[in-house]
Amino acid sequence: MGLFRRSVHEVQLTTRDVDLTAKRAPWSLWADPFGRLAIRALQIIVVVAVAAGIFLAIHSLTLVTIPLVIALILASAFAPAMRWMRRHGVPDLLATVVTLLVIVVLLGAVGWLIVWAVQDQWSDLYSQAEGGVREFLAWVNTLPFAPTPDQIDDWLKAAGDFVTSSQFGSGALAGVGAVANFVTGFVLLVTILFFFLKDGPRMWEFLLRPFRGSHYERGRRIGDKTVTVLGSYVRGTATVALVDAVGILIGLLILQVPLAIPLAVLVFLLAFIPIVGATVAGILAALVALVANGWVNALFVVGVVVLVNQLEGNFLQPFLMGRSMKLHAFVILVALTVGAVLGGIVGAVLAVPITATAWGIVQVWDGPNTPARWARPKRTELRA
Repeated sequence: MGLFRRSVHEVQLTTRDVDLTAKRAPWSLWADPFGRLAIRALQIIVVVAVAAGIFLAIHSLTLVTIPLVIALILASAFAPAMRWMRRHGVPDLLATVVTLLVIVVLLGAVGWLIVWAVQDQWSDLYSQAEGGVREFLAWVNTLPFAPTPDQIDDWLKAAGDFVTSSQFGSGALAGVGAVANFVTGFVLLVTILFFFLKDGPRMWEFLLRPFRGSHYERGRRIGDKTVTVLGSYVRGTATVALVDAVGILIGLLILQVPLAIPLAVLVFLLAFIPIVGATVAGILAALVALVANGWVNALFVVGVVVLVNQLEGNFLQPFLMGRSMKLHAFVILVALTVGAVLGGIVGAVLAVPITATAWGIVQVWDGPNTPARWARPKRTELRA
């Protein structure tokens, strides 16, 4: 009956008992420095395996996770507007519908502007690009290792065969599937965004129900910090991107570069990828100017892009972003690389705000202004 006994016996171990146990096999194998290192290695392996499993689950559900993250970012960006309307007595449903319509209209306007501008100037750009390609081929023919006309014909024939092949057809079908996934994801994004705007605080309070005391307060701090960092990042980046786009648009219009409006919109979009986005936008603008107006005009375009980026980086961005993005450039580059490798363009766009949010959570882990213990600066750093 001893196996079914309900009484609980407390066992207290002294330090001497623990030391004696550690000196006996097999526990002695884990008591020396190498054993402790092995225990740490096993713990690291378990953590990495759990993280890999979480990542694989997220990666297999990108149709859900990406709209969820984007909806959270947009809801955080428009949280001040929602709070302002609630303070002034606007019903939750009406405030949510108004904010959601503003977001959808803004996103639709950006997409429509790109399509309209490209269609309006596509014929001119096509003819200029065709002339640029002919000039490039004429220059290539002057080189000592220039390809023969037969080789060029073979390359063109191979390209034509690829277009008419089944491989190209499967790629086109994959493109149709990508469009279908985009539409599905956009509808899901709007739906999730509606609930985040309307019931976001209540949803977070529901998730915090199992926690009590200091753990509950920490959860409240994490939620508030996440909304603050994401909202400040998006609003600051959007303002900086708008100023960049307007500045470069004015320069392109003065230099009479074709597709000035689509290039300005592209500058606005790529500004959400820090460091790399401005470089890519400048290269694209310079290439269009080179094909359309020649290398002198392209150099002027590069000068305009550099000037605008310097004004943004030295004056506008520190003023608007403030303390919402306290990340070193090295951390930003690593986050961009990891995000691009794991999630492509979307991953590169989301990597920096997610990293900034994670660091913001660390900064309030033990209190409103108290970082986690391992992240607190040492006294020598404070003196320096």
